[in-house]
Amino acid sequence: MKRCLEHGFTLVEVLVALGIVAIALMAGLQATTALTRNAQRQSDIVLAQLCAENELVKVRLSRQMPGVGDSTQPCEQSGRRFDVAVIVRPTPNPSFRRVDAQVFDGESSVLRLSTIVGRY
Repeated sequence: MKRCLEHGFTLVEVLVALGIVAIALMAGLQATTALTRNAQRQSDIVLAQLCAENELVKVRLSRQMPGVGDSTQPCEQSGRRFDVAVIVRPTPNPSFRRVDAQVFDGESSVLRLSTIVGRY
């Protein structure tokens, strides 16, 4: 019986091994969570960029100088709803206007695109 006990692991060795395994599993879980959040953020940015580009293209295709001011347009992409704030500001040259399209997901800003529009 004494011989059998000499060849086994002690309780301390088993607890240390379990601690090491637990730390490794926690690190893997954190890495997986970070990758999931990053993938969701990338998806949000792609969809927000589509919304912002659509609004800027509308301004360019209107073939007239946009009026100075702010407006908000809803945008739905892949079943997600975003709000696009279109902000038109004058520039030092009266023949041009600066147009910003800022995309919001609820209260948080996801993306902002800017362009300059001139007289046609």
